[in-house]
Amino acid sequence: MNIEIRTFAEHDRTAVVRIWHDCGLVYPQNDPDKDIDRKLVDGVELFLVALVDGEVVGSAMGGYEGHRAWVNYLAVSPERQGNGIAAAIMGELECRCRAIGCPKINLQIRKTNTKVIEFYRRIGFVEDDVLCMGKRLIDDSRPNP
Repeated sequence: MNIEIRTFAEHDRTAVVRIWHDCGLVYPQNDPDKDIDRKLVDGVELFLVALVDGEVVGSAMGGYEGHRAWVNYLAVSPERQGNGIAAAIMGELECRCRAIGCPKINLQIRKTNTKVIEFYRRIGFVEDDVLCMGKRLIDDSRPNP
């Protein structure tokens, strides 16, 4: 299987959002189209898609703020999982991060997603001794005032 990894393009949107839904990554407070729109403003250099035979089969939305990179929405179509696609996406993301001088990649995983936790351990990620905190500024499940 030949896996192509490239930067997201607008014509990938429908396939990427479908994959995110298929993988259970979309929650009511996260509107995937709004997340993509926000990423397009930020820059797409680390927003990657994976293709097999010209079909979008995976994605990861990375970002870098000068101290560390973050990865969100790593997803591979359920019928394509277990074929090295996620590892290929992450490998390319790591290469791009190194190229811009990024010293570390962080990510967040829901504690209940044990399958994904094991995947990240296999590709070299370890748990940091930190408490992750968040504050929602915009709830996409509600109309904006």
